[in-house]
Amino acid sequence: MPFRLFDAPEREPSQFVGFAGNRIDRQAENRTDDALDQALADPATRLILTRGGRLYLKLEAGRFDPYFDRASALALEAAFERGVLLGMSAAGPVVAAPAGLDPEALPEGIKAIDHRSVYVQGLVGEETLGEIAQGTALLSWHSNHRFCGRCGAATEPRIGGYKRVCTACGAELFPRTDPVAIMLAVTRDRCLLGRSPHFTPGMYSALAGFIEPGETIENAVRREILEESGIRLGRVVYHASQPWPFPHSLMIGCFGEALSEDVAFDGKELEDCRWFTRAETLAILAGTHGSVTCPPPAAIAHHLIRAWAESD
Repeated sequence: MPFRLFDAPEREPSQFVGFAGNRIDRQAENRTDDALDQALADPATRLILTRGGRLYLKLEAGRFDPYFDRASALALEAAFERGVLLGMSAAGPVVAAPAGLDPEALPEGIKAIDHRSVYVQGLVGEETLGEIAQGTALLSWHSNHRFCGRCGAATEPRIGGYKRVCTACGAELFPRTDPVAIMLAVTRDRCLLGRSPHFTPGMYSALAGFIEPGETIENAVRREILEESGIRLGRVVYHASQPWPFPHSLMIGCFGEALSEDVAFDGKELEDCRWFTRAETLAILAGTHGSVTCPPPAAIAHHLIRAWAESD
């Protein structure tokens, strides 16, 4: 049978992970210096407000609504001038902006909930969660790039928040995305899972690490697995990716073919690392293993583990 380049599932694996449901039309080619002002003048514009890693939500009829109109956002002291235009949704423009009102002094019916809890508890829909990832990543980048790395002068936002320009030397800065390799080392019947000290009790996951400058994804996967577990990998294949706005990463999920099986970790990054059989892994996914759990279904690690465990 001839090789077909685009043989793939009807719905690509990346569409099943958390923060990947963004349907915003970013309109990158139409961004102008007055794009944000135009959006804020549009009565159809909806605003997403955050402060200190927490998302502001309206509680209405037992449901959480993350969108505010201009008047409601103004009441929460939104910093419109520091906002970013995410793009166009089916309902109109969407803007993310920092809120000024203290999370501990919000009016009745408004809650400030940290982004991880919004994600883990499923408080908003997949599409909205994707917009939150886009907005919070951009706002985080802006807060950390207020001054020029070349001359130290103040920088100002341009083109709706997708660029900053130095007021002195004219240097241009653009939003960053930090690539992170997350990988599952596997044999025919076993997969390698590790446990970090900051995980919830009993949780094991795929290993992960930042991709370094001048490094391919495949080599980063091999290096990180070797550094953290002592396992050497051969072939590496890509599976899926996940936007991760903590603060602005892209998780790149891969499988690695284990060439060795003797685990040797130094205990600095991991407090445990070991092999699990396919039967054990299926029990972990089903919640029947007993002492061991894995990340929730929205996490890319969960999808890597499940994809391997349920494969032929």
